[in-house]
Amino acid sequence: MSADVRLPARLAVLVVREGVLPLGADEAVAEADGAVLVTGSHTRPAAEQLVSARRVWSAETGLGPAALAAALAPLLTPVHTLVLPASPDGRDLAPRLAAALGRPLLAGAVEVLPHGADVLRLGGSALVELTVDGAFVATLEPGVRGATPVPGAPQITELALPYAADRLVHGPVRDTSADAGDLAGARRLLGAGGGLGGPQAVALLTEAGAALGMAVGATRVVTDAGWLEYARQIGTTGVSVDPDLYVAFGVAGAPHHTGGLGAPRHVVSVNTDPYCPMTAMADLGIVADAPAVLAALVRRLQSGAAGGEVRDAA
Repeated sequence: MSADVRLPARLAVLVVREGVLPLGADEAVAEADGAVLVTGSHTRPAAEQLVSARRVWSAETGLGPAALAAALAPLLTPVHTLVLPASPDGRDLAPRLAAALGRPLLAGAVEVLPHGADVLRLGGSALVELTVDGAFVATLEPGVRGATPVPGAPQITELALPYAADRLVHGPVRDTSADAGDLAGARRLLGAGGGLGGPQAVALLTEAGAALGMAVGATRVVTDAGWLEYARQIGTTGVSVDPDLYVAFGVAGAPHHTGGLGAPRHVVSVNTDPYCPMTAMADLGIVADAPAVLAALVRRLQSGAAGGEVRDAA
């Protein structure tokens, strides 16, 4: 990013996917007086859809929330008030931004004030005014503020994240969108969990998926680490799926992951923990080291005729 970028004291931050604005986008922008940083994929078309924006900075990236927060923090340090919509992506990024910037997070705001926010508490039954000394991050509840359209098109400035930002985490993000098929509609899925241990094993899983004709998804642990791009995340804050077959490698089975699995007809879990939730819900639980089982599977797939047998079995 250019060193001469000057951002206003109050700024909205939006994460978009394939040009689709998150719920509450225009409300967050309006709360930030029309100033917004749009990041994610197809950011410029998304920015052009905003009706409350006056000034837009657009940063195209495929980084997951943890790496994105680390990449954006140096740029956003001078900004006093950061406003994100309380959409799934906003709720994912906001605490990471707050941690990276070393400032408080005011979650569930219905109004962002100069030195704090009015927030909902006690299940929405109480409105509390929170005040802070200094800069802060807030998430704005969609549907409570509204947004009045501003005349004219917004001024859009495109920013480039530093080249090194794509390598802020444990390895390069591999784009599997071309060879994994449509994740949401896939009937057979391989799942990558933190138990795979690193980007090399996850890359090996994508090779197995290509050989078997299976899509590859991941847990939040994997996408936060940057081992797969965020578009591959299965869960309540990612993509919802409903496959016939789900084979989970090193997936513990956290609620925010299993909540996006739908009702798979058959589940296979490969995990060293026989009591983890993923193995508990599996039709077949393989209690073994996930990277080792995956390596054995790939060797079978590479052995010609045996690979055909494995494909038929899958």
